[in-house]
Amino acid sequence: MYAQVYRARLASGASLRISAFFSNRKYSIAADTPAPKKSKLWKSADEAVKDIKSGDVLLCGAIEASDFDLVQVLAQLESLVSIMPALSHINTVNDPIDTLLGALAKRKDTIKDLTGISNNAGSGNSGLGKLLNTNQLSKVVASYPGGNKKFESLFLQGEISLELVPQGTLAERIRAHAAGIPAFFTPTGASTAVEEGSIPQRYNKGGLANGIAISGISKEAREFNGRKYVMETAIAGDVAFIRAWKVDENFSTVMAKNAKVTIVEAENIVPVGSISPNAIHLPGIYVDRIVPAETKKFIEIETLAQESSADESTLSPEKAAAQAQRRYIARRAAREIKDGYYVNLGIGMPTLVPEYLDKGIRVWLQSENGILGMGPYPTKEQLDADLINAGKETVTLVPGASVFDSSESFAMIRGGHVDVAILGAMEVSQSGDIANFMIPGKMLKGIGGAMDLVSNPDKTKVIVVMEHTAKGGRPKILKQCALPLTGARTVSTIVTELAVFDVDRVAGELTLIDLAKGVTLEEVRAKTECDFKVRSHLGTW
Repeated sequence: MYAQVYRARLASGASLRISAFFSNRKYSIAADTPAPKKSKLWKSADEAVKDIKSGDVLLCGAIEASDFDLVQVLAQLESLVSIMPALSHINTVNDPIDTLLGALAKRKDTIKDLTGISNNAGSGNSGLGKLLNTNQLSKVVASYPGGNKKFESLFLQGEISLELVPQGTLAERIRAHAAGIPAFFTPTGASTAVEEGSIPQRYNKGGLANGIAISGISKEAREFNGRKYVMETAIAGDVAFIRAWKVDENFSTVMAKNAKVTIVEAENIVPVGSISPNAIHLPGIYVDRIVPAETKKFIEIETLAQESSADESTLSPEKAAAQAQRRYIARRAAREIKDGYYVNLGIGMPTLVPEYLDKGIRVWLQSENGILGMGPYPTKEQLDADLINAGKETVTLVPGASVFDSSESFAMIRGGHVDVAILGAMEVSQSGDIANFMIPGKMLKGIGGAMDLVSNPDKTKVIVVMEHTAKGGRPKILKQCALPLTGARTVSTIVTELAVFDVDRVAGELTLIDLAKGVTLEEVRAKTECDFKVRSHLGTW
């Protein structure tokens, strides 16, 4: 260490003496300090899960059966252990975290009453489906659990509890606890069954007819800058199961940071320093245990380009007519899309819309499971188990695409950065209310990302595409929705096979702007429950 003396003169004329001390040490730590030798590698999944106990809260990071995986976990090892080849060319039949879940399922006689937190409830004998089959789950906290028919049946018969949470809110509640935040306010779910707590957590045995065993959870609501928000509390996990190499970036990163114990099943374990610091999205500080993965990727819905354009002449007359009607609706909805838009497409009919964009119209498709720049279905050669859309169909990426976790995805959605969201619906009201996720006591699919997608309608235009009437001719455009709301006063445009309506969300009024070819005004009035205005010059398509 050495000193240097400087002299300065102040404006007053006084002399000021300044002494500076310098060190000749070159590094803050010794240059040859090795990485810690303590290994996080466990010999088997059976050993890694041995201290999980009944009543624990389990976070399942491999949310979708085959989400895209883009984060590498740093393994604390000094020698290369090649567990499995990279998965970009593997197409088999197991869930990404089935190694750990399978080990837990072996202990079905001693570990029970678990709470499983996941985007869905798994499927068959994969994901949380494994623990459903062994009766180890007493409650599920999820966004879209109804894809598992067994879970749907158990819930509707009062055999299991469910806390139904919007997908973006679920990601934020998990992230909040990881960041030490006990609660937060969000616009998602305001003025809906989520705020009111009117979605039961559990029915009495036998189902809704026998009453409600555990009521829903009502939420505190406040207004900020003229908008209504609901308060959501953080979710704390005891154990997180995560798949690594490449790590699922849907919910896995926030789940890994949340739990008391995070266990990773890894396909490739590499020595310290093998991964560029810029490529690590989940630092090793969040990982407690690593086990070799013993299962392979699971593509639940393999959708190929040639299948999407297959000859529809083989369909029955009824199915062919239904498909033609869906395409007719999608063709009209495509007119609402402008060049350069960022667009989110819901599951089902909305995915047909890009086929009918005008020439020269280029858009960025956003998928809430974490893609911006989603491309068409892949060919067999392009098939990648790590790339799917929100409906679990295999997809591709366009040049310039980016991928990210669910927390980031729903931040851009709630923040109004998406120009247009196109959704299906079971009911829409004249005020722009939308209901599209459940029929109490009869049908449960789940909220998914829909509540987030309609949470900022002043910045994200919400377009509903749907059949004008339900089975039996019951109108779906109503004075007031009878089903639980996905969003209140959120829809701006309604497109059906008969007509197109603009929605005045403030006044609570509809205006008919287009009639389908061959459809009369009288037919639309007869099949629409609410009154509506008619534009002076009606369009057609």
